[in-house]
Amino acid sequence: MLKKLEEIARLAGAEIMKIYATDFAVIEKEDKSPLTEADKAANAVICAELAKNWPDIPILSEEIKNAEYSERKDWKQMFVVDPIDGTKEFIKKNGEFTVNIALVENGVPTVGVVYAPAIDDMYAADESGASLNDEKLPLQINETPEKSLTIVASRSHMSQETQDYVDSLKETTESIELTSVGSSLKLCYVASGKADQYPRLAPTMEWDTAAAHAVALAAGKQVLNFETRQPLQYNKENLLNPWFLVK
Repeated sequence: MLKKLEEIARLAGAEIMKIYATDFAVIEKEDKSPLTEADKAANAVICAELAKNWPDIPILSEEIKNAEYSERKDWKQMFVVDPIDGTKEFIKKNGEFTVNIALVENGVPTVGVVYAPAIDDMYAADESGASLNDEKLPLQINETPEKSLTIVASRSHMSQETQDYVDSLKETTESIELTSVGSSLKLCYVASGKADQYPRLAPTMEWDTAAAHAVALAAGKQVLNFETRQPLQYNKENLLNPWFLVK
């Protein structure tokens, strides 16, 4: 499955990059978030390919009308798709946007691909582990360095609560480096060892995190509810994620 999902992500990425090179229009959705032709084109490619290859697995996507909870609560498997995570980064043309496809089984992301087409980076994960551009990511023992931490935060959605959390770490940590990047690349930064933690104390949806969550898990990391410190769950009645911490 994983190699086919990578192929699908690359197909979607090719559609996105065609539009990225043009003077594209931006539409405002009902929730005030931006939408471009690239979101719609990539979503069409992904959903068509998933349906063709795995017709029995339902799809949850940011860009389609999704099934009601009364129907999807019984789903044991589902694909969770965000055709472009980081639409604001896409609009700014800074390259920090991703194609995200995850297989979620019983509420847990088990397979995921996160493809950044502008920089041609492919993060992928399944039960065999996580990789970046076909190079295996080492399994990271989940120990917080005592004296220094690299924290990755959102480039477009940095909240005061996140800043307060970072400030609280300064009491027990000698050195904190704060770095910013857009989209689901933040989870991938922790998975690949570029950062130690990613606190997200601001709203996200399940499709924003599912694929990169699979990558983080396969690399030995945890994605935890910030309040309860329990693993993030998927296919909830409310698809809004709680605040979370990746480490």
